[in-house]
Amino acid sequence: MSSFSEAALVDKLSELTNSMQIIQTLSLWLIHHRRHSKTIIQVWQTELIKAKTSKKLTFLYLANDILQNCKKKGPEFHKAFGGVLITAFTHVAKHADEKTMKSVLRILDIWQERAVFEMEYVNQIRKSIGKVSKQTKQPKTKKVQPTKKVAVADSSSKAPEEEKPVRKKSRLDELITEEEDDDYLTLSPRDPPEAEDLVKALTELENAASTDAAVREKIASLPPEVQDISRLDKIADIESAEKLSAIVDEACLLLAEYNGRLVAEIDDRRQVARMLSDYIRQQKSLLQESEDKLQEYRTKLAKVSEVRKELKSHLQNLPDLTMLPSVTGGLAPLPSAGDLFN
Repeated sequence: MSSFSEAALVDKLSELTNSMQIIQTLSLWLIHHRRHSKTIIQVWQTELIKAKTSKKLTFLYLANDILQNCKKKGPEFHKAFGGVLITAFTHVAKHADEKTMKSVLRILDIWQERAVFEMEYVNQIRKSIGKVSKQTKQPKTKKVQPTKKVAVADSSSKAPEEEKPVRKKSRLDELITEEEDDDYLTLSPRDPPEAEDLVKALTELENAASTDAAVREKIASLPPEVQDISRLDKIADIESAEKLSAIVDEACLLLAEYNGRLVAEIDDRRQVARMLSDYIRQQKSLLQESEDKLQEYRTKLAKVSEVRKELKSHLQNLPDLTMLPSVTGGLAPLPSAGDLFN
């Protein structure tokens, strides 16, 4: 990972979006540089205040991801964030609409459920948000302006505009247009899946509806009469009409069943995508830990190699014991005092 600096952090925060991948990538980078936690929180709070209203909630998402994934690394971020979260949540609440406020409260619910902070501290944040929301909801008094006579246009002069029919969203539309922020809050903080569960989920997708060649062939072989209204004019008798009606009913049943399977497959694929995202996030974290350990052991190896080199050099400077006279037969007796003076 790249080295830490305040300028680099400001650049990364300026590119922050509601994308789960971007939030988790930046979260991992910050957790890796947790020794700069105080500086990180100061920059985070400053950029939160400067950020556009539509982007402020994303900063809380980033804090949420950091706090839930740094438990095993150390208490640095819990201590650093603990001093600024009440102010940060209050600031976001002042600029929040109803939908954003629901997401803010949802973060606090998750923290309470998973004991990210003590309940007393979470309740303090709730109280600060509650005070802000009450102030923003107070109706503003308006000055009463003198009434003016306004000419009313004749309603018959202009025909009222026809209301466009609102198309009811299908389950498929709801799945496709699902909000990314709700999706992130629900699924990002959970524990990563086991490799066996992920393999099993991927294996099950091999038998998904989109791979069912037999059903697709049946749909492709449906007669053109079931989808071409112009061919209805060629029906000459009741018997032909009833026969076509039976074919259409059978085709509707086949298509409805297949569409239901496709919707279920979309859910399954989304679930697998989330599992993959969580699994990749875990593997990146483990990879970073392994790289840190590898660097630590390389440093230790270099120190041991240096000691080994010094020891080898010291051994080479010691006298060669093989050059000394042999003493296997014993040493000669020392001369007596008389021999020394004679």
